[in-house]
Amino acid sequence: MKIFRNIAILVIIPVGLLMVVWSHNNRAAATSIDPFVGTYHGTAISEETDELKARDLDVTIRKKDEAFTVDWSTVIYKSDGREKKSALSIEFFNTDRPEIYGSAMRTGLFGKRVPNDPLKGQPFVWARIVGKTLTVHAMYILDDGGYEMQVYERTLDANGNLDLIFKRFRNGKSIREITGKLTRVNY
Repeated sequence: MKIFRNIAILVIIPVGLLMVVWSHNNRAAATSIDPFVGTYHGTAISEETDELKARDLDVTIRKKDEAFTVDWSTVIYKSDGREKKSALSIEFFNTDRPEIYGSAMRTGLFGKRVPNDPLKGQPFVWARIVGKTLTVHAMYILDDGGYEMQVYERTLDANGNLDLIFKRFRNGKSIREITGKLTRVNY
Protein backbone atom coordinates (compact mmCIF):
# COMPACT_ATOMS: atom_id res chain seq x y z
CA MET A 1 0.00 0.00 0.00
CA LYS A 2 2.82 2.38 0.88
CA ILE A 3 4.50 1.63 -2.48
CA PHE A 4 1.36 2.67 -4.40
CA ARG A 5 1.10 5.90 -2.40
CA ASN A 6 4.74 6.70 -3.17
CA ILE A 7 4.21 5.97 -6.87
CA ALA A 8 1.18 8.27 -6.85
CA ILE A 9 3.13 11.08 -5.19
CA LEU A 10 6.26 10.71 -7.33
CA VAL A 11 4.77 9.85 -10.75
CA ILE A 12 1.02 10.16 -11.19
CA ILE A 13 0.50 13.58 -9.58
CA PRO A 14 3.39 15.33 -11.44
CA VAL A 15 2.33 13.76 -14.76
CA GLY A 16 -1.25 14.85 -14.13
CA LEU A 17 -0.11 18.41 -13.42
CA LEU A 18 2.02 18.46 -16.57
CA MET A 19 -0.97 17.29 -18.62
CA VAL A 20 -3.15 20.09 -17.21
CA VAL A 21 -0.51 22.74 -17.98
CA TRP A 22 0.14 21.29 -21.44
CA SER A 23 -3.56 21.17 -22.37
CA HIS A 24 -4.08 24.75 -21.12
CA ASN A 25 -1.12 26.01 -23.18
CA ASN A 26 -2.26 24.16 -26.31
CA ARG A 27 -5.83 25.41 -25.95
CA ALA A 28 -4.59 28.98 -25.62
CA ALA A 29 -2.42 28.59 -28.73
CA ALA A 30 -5.34 27.24 -30.74
CA THR A 31 -7.45 30.28 -29.85
CA SER A 32 -4.93 32.99 -30.74
CA ILE A 33 -6.02 36.20 -32.42
CA ASP A 34 -2.79 36.24 -34.47
CA PRO A 35 -4.18 34.63 -37.67
CA PHE A 36 -7.01 37.22 -37.76
CA VAL A 37 -4.83 40.34 -37.41
CA GLY A 38 -5.16 42.55 -40.49
CA THR A 39 -7.42 44.88 -42.46
CA TYR A 40 -10.30 43.55 -44.56
CA HIS A 41 -12.74 45.06 -47.06
CA GLY A 42 -15.79 43.48 -48.62
CA THR A 43 -19.47 43.54 -49.40
CA ALA A 44 -22.64 41.89 -48.24
CA ILE A 45 -26.17 41.73 -49.54
CA SER A 46 -29.20 41.61 -47.27
CA GLU A 47 -32.80 40.97 -48.15
CA GLU A 48 -35.29 43.09 -46.26
CA THR A 49 -38.98 43.09 -47.15
CA ASP A 50 -38.32 41.76 -50.67
CA GLU A 51 -35.69 44.43 -51.30
CA LEU A 52 -31.98 43.73 -51.73
CA LYS A 53 -29.61 46.12 -49.97
CA ALA A 54 -25.88 46.26 -50.63
CA ARG A 55 -23.43 46.93 -47.80
CA ASP A 56 -19.77 47.90 -47.83
CA LEU A 57 -17.85 46.37 -44.93
CA ASP A 58 -14.49 47.27 -43.45
CA VAL A 59 -12.86 45.41 -40.54
CA THR A 60 -9.50 45.97 -38.87
CA ILE A 61 -8.21 43.58 -36.18
CA ARG A 62 -5.17 44.68 -34.18
CA LYS A 63 -3.29 42.95 -31.38
CA LYS A 64 -1.82 44.89 -28.47
CA ASP A 65 -0.04 42.97 -25.70
CA GLU A 66 -2.58 40.49 -24.30
CA ALA A 67 -5.55 42.36 -25.78
CA PHE A 68 -6.91 42.93 -29.27
CA THR A 69 -9.17 45.48 -30.93
CA VAL A 70 -11.81 44.93 -33.59
CA ASP A 71 -12.85 48.01 -35.59
CA TRP A 72 -15.61 47.68 -38.12
CA SER A 73 -17.71 49.97 -40.23
CA THR A 74 -20.69 49.40 -42.48
CA VAL A 75 -22.22 51.54 -45.20
CA ILE A 76 -25.75 50.51 -46.20
CA TYR A 77 -26.99 51.76 -49.57
CA LYS A 78 -30.74 52.42 -49.47
CA SER A 79 -32.93 52.03 -52.56
CA ASP A 80 -33.74 55.77 -52.54
CA GLY A 81 -30.02 56.67 -52.83
CA ARG A 82 -29.41 57.44 -49.15
CA GLU A 83 -26.48 55.92 -47.26
CA LYS A 84 -26.54 54.77 -43.65
CA LYS A 85 -23.13 54.56 -41.97
CA SER A 86 -22.21 52.90 -38.70
CA ALA A 87 -18.86 52.21 -37.06
CA LEU A 88 -17.72 50.52 -33.88
CA SER A 89 -14.40 49.87 -32.15
CA ILE A 90 -14.13 47.34 -29.34
CA GLU A 91 -11.13 46.32 -27.26
CA PHE A 92 -11.13 42.73 -26.02
CA PHE A 93 -9.09 41.28 -23.17
CA ASN A 94 -8.28 37.78 -21.90
CA THR A 95 -10.52 36.25 -19.28
CA ASP A 96 -10.04 33.25 -17.00
CA ARG A 97 -11.82 31.19 -19.67
CA PRO A 98 -9.35 30.49 -22.50
CA GLU A 99 -11.73 30.79 -25.47
CA ILE A 100 -13.71 33.81 -24.20
CA TYR A 101 -12.64 37.46 -24.33
CA GLY A 102 -14.28 40.29 -22.39
CA SER A 103 -14.88 43.72 -23.88
CA ALA A 104 -13.72 47.11 -22.71
CA MET A 105 -15.84 49.72 -24.46
CA ARG A 106 -15.80 52.66 -22.06
CA THR A 107 -13.61 54.22 -19.40
CA GLY A 108 -14.70 53.56 -15.81
CA LEU A 109 -14.62 55.83 -12.77
CA PHE A 110 -10.90 55.26 -12.12
CA GLY A 111 -9.73 55.46 -15.75
CA LYS A 112 -9.71 51.72 -16.44
CA ARG A 113 -11.39 50.35 -19.56
CA VAL A 114 -14.54 48.40 -18.57
CA PRO A 115 -17.49 46.65 -20.28
CA ASN A 116 -20.70 48.50 -21.07
CA ASP A 117 -23.71 48.30 -18.75
CA PRO A 118 -26.58 46.52 -20.55
CA LEU A 119 -29.09 47.81 -17.99
CA LYS A 120 -28.37 51.32 -19.27
CA GLY A 121 -29.22 50.34 -22.85
CA GLN A 122 -25.59 49.78 -23.80
CA PRO A 123 -24.55 46.56 -25.55
CA PHE A 124 -22.77 43.93 -23.46
CA VAL A 125 -20.16 42.48 -25.81
CA TRP A 126 -17.85 39.47 -25.67
CA ALA A 127 -15.84 37.47 -28.19
CA ARG A 128 -14.64 33.93 -28.61
CA ILE A 129 -12.30 32.17 -30.97
CA VAL A 130 -12.99 28.58 -31.90
CA GLY A 131 -10.81 27.14 -34.63
CA LYS A 132 -10.78 29.57 -37.55
CA THR A 133 -13.83 31.54 -36.40
CA LEU A 134 -13.81 34.77 -34.39
CA THR A 135 -17.32 35.37 -33.07
CA VAL A 136 -18.42 38.65 -31.48
CA HIS A 137 -21.68 38.63 -29.49
CA ALA A 138 -23.53 41.82 -28.55
CA MET A 139 -26.51 41.65 -26.19
CA TYR A 140 -28.90 44.56 -25.73
CA ILE A 141 -31.59 44.75 -23.05
CA LEU A 142 -34.61 46.41 -24.64
CA ASP A 143 -36.80 49.03 -22.98
CA ASP A 144 -39.57 46.45 -22.49
CA GLY A 145 -37.16 44.07 -20.70
CA GLY A 146 -36.71 41.79 -23.70
CA TYR A 147 -33.35 41.33 -25.38
CA GLU A 148 -31.67 41.53 -28.73
CA MET A 149 -28.57 39.54 -29.72
CA GLN A 150 -26.29 40.40 -32.60
CA VAL A 151 -23.77 37.74 -33.59
CA TYR A 152 -20.88 38.39 -35.98
CA GLU A 153 -19.08 35.21 -37.10
CA ARG A 154 -15.89 35.94 -39.02
CA THR A 155 -14.25 32.77 -40.38
CA LEU A 156 -10.84 32.68 -42.04
CA ASP A 157 -10.81 30.91 -45.39
CA ALA A 158 -7.82 29.11 -46.93
CA ASN A 159 -6.52 32.39 -48.45
CA GLY A 160 -6.66 34.39 -45.20
CA ASN A 161 -9.85 36.25 -46.14
CA LEU A 162 -12.96 36.42 -43.95
CA ASP A 163 -16.39 34.91 -44.51
CA LEU A 164 -18.95 36.87 -42.48
CA ILE A 165 -22.26 35.67 -41.12
CA PHE A 166 -24.25 38.28 -39.20
CA LYS A 167 -27.30 37.11 -37.24
CA ARG A 168 -29.77 39.23 -35.29
CA PHE A 169 -32.24 37.78 -32.79
CA ARG A 170 -34.95 39.44 -30.72
CA ASN A 171 -36.20 37.48 -27.72
CA GLY A 172 -34.79 34.30 -29.26
CA LYS A 173 -36.44 34.77 -32.66
CA SER A 174 -34.24 35.23 -35.73
CA ILE A 175 -35.01 38.55 -37.43
CA ARG A 176 -32.08 38.93 -39.86
CA GLU A 177 -29.16 37.03 -41.35
CA ILE A 178 -26.59 38.58 -43.66
CA THR A 179 -23.60 36.93 -45.29
CA GLY A 180 -20.58 38.62 -46.78
CA LYS A 181 -17.04 38.14 -48.00
CA LEU A 182 -14.15 40.32 -46.86
CA THR A 183 -10.78 40.30 -48.60
CA ARG A 184 -7.61 40.87 -46.60
CA VAL A 185 -6.03 44.10 -47.85
CA ASN A 186 -3.12 44.27 -45.40
CA TYR A 187 -1.57 42.42 -42.47
